[in-house]
Amino acid sequence: MNVLVSACLLGENCKYNGKNNRSEALIRRLQGHHVIPVCPEVLGGLGVRRPCVELRNGKAVDCNGRDVDAAFRAGVEKALRQIEGQAVDLAVLQSRSPTCGVKQIYDGSFSRRLIDGQGLLAAALTARGVRVVDVEDLDSVPEL
Repeated sequence: MNVLVSACLLGENCKYNGKNNRSEALIRRLQGHHVIPVCPEVLGGLGVRRPCVELRNGKAVDCNGRDVDAAFRAGVEKALRQIEGQAVDLAVLQSRSPTCGVKQIYDGSFSRRLIDGQGLLAAALTARGVRVVDVEDLDSVPEL
């Protein structure tokens, strides 16, 4: 099985704060599968240790009010090109991220308020027919 995974879940220090969201449970379950790690934010040219970003009216804006939508969308496009021609059976993505959130994202007010919705990569993968799963819902994926 080919599994696209948010790179931060594999322990890559690519989050906005320079840290990661390493998931030992996910890493164990990925054994024997072909893993494709991606971090669209880094692919889009945003550095590690960057201002946090939320989606506001569908656009990526950082906590300083700076529009970073073009970089986010460029990163999503690079991630999609990275998997072009590959059959991706599943994507396991980081919860609530402006790129990778599967079910919920922050509302754009930087008040930690969640709303139903998807991050930019999750939405793009879904639109292409890739099954996306929130890392918090691993139990819903018996084949992994």
